[in-house]
Amino acid sequence: MSDLPAAILSPFTATDGENLAVYDWALPEETPQRGTVLLVHGLGEHASRYAALAHRLNAWGFAVRAYDQYGHGESSGPRGGLTSDTRLLADLADMVDATRAHAPAGLPLVVLGHSMGGLVAARFVSMQLRPVDALVLSSPALDAGLSAVQKLLLATLPRLAPNLRVGNGLDAQYLSHDPVVVAAYRADPRCHDRISARLARFIADEGPATVARAAHWSVPTLLMWAGSDRLVNPAGSRAFANAAPKALVQSHCFEPLYHELFNESPELADPVFDMLGRWLLQRFPVR
Repeated sequence: MSDLPAAILSPFTATDGENLAVYDWALPEETPQRGTVLLVHGLGEHASRYAALAHRLNAWGFAVRAYDQYGHGESSGPRGGLTSDTRLLADLADMVDATRAHAPAGLPLVVLGHSMGGLVAARFVSMQLRPVDALVLSSPALDAGLSAVQKLLLATLPRLAPNLRVGNGLDAQYLSHDPVVVAAYRADPRCHDRISARLARFIADEGPATVARAAHWSVPTLLMWAGSDRLVNPAGSRAFANAAPKALVQSHCFEPLYHELFNESPELADPVFDMLGRWLLQRFPVR
């Protein structure tokens, strides 16, 4: 895949004037294209960590766009901060609109979200904020797994100090079984462990709200999650899969895997890529 193009980084001005960093892994002009995949990354990381996945998608005939969410990577905002409860959803709406305008007319748009990005993407679809052609969820944060004390704090702290930022409590050793992935994450200056009270409440509230809409799902969706996940509670994905219409939502638990399905050790990640590739290629023929 070394001949595939590197991402082009460009600034994007959101509706409220804040800057979001956008990454495009484009296909050569002569390459037949199946569609565009818009990637939404997780908490504390950034979009350029998805280069290997983007190259896979390119090889399957998909142009790829990703962006650093507000308070992450090269985008504006204090690390882990949030200007409003709906900030991340509004940013995704902006990016969907811009990606539609950027892509050739008529080509399908697939949104792929991981972890917190999976929650943002799923909540976005559940609220029907913009039409998308398909959705892929990787270890989505649909259940924060909060203790009674944490729930009590979130009931009061966002009102008193919404911008207070603390450690997010995520242990990087459980990102992947691959020690190279863990070491790279820990050494990456663009990764951080901050989370604001407002962002924590968004995750805690919007996950259950999304699961509650599963029975009414109307967008073709591939849901994949890690059975040995210690960073996101797998119960949220199981609950969503059990409630969602089977004709529209294909779901699978990769029992031995840790949180980052696409960054697992090769022998563990290969079945994930196989499932993703089959699902996408069956639905989106070359145009």
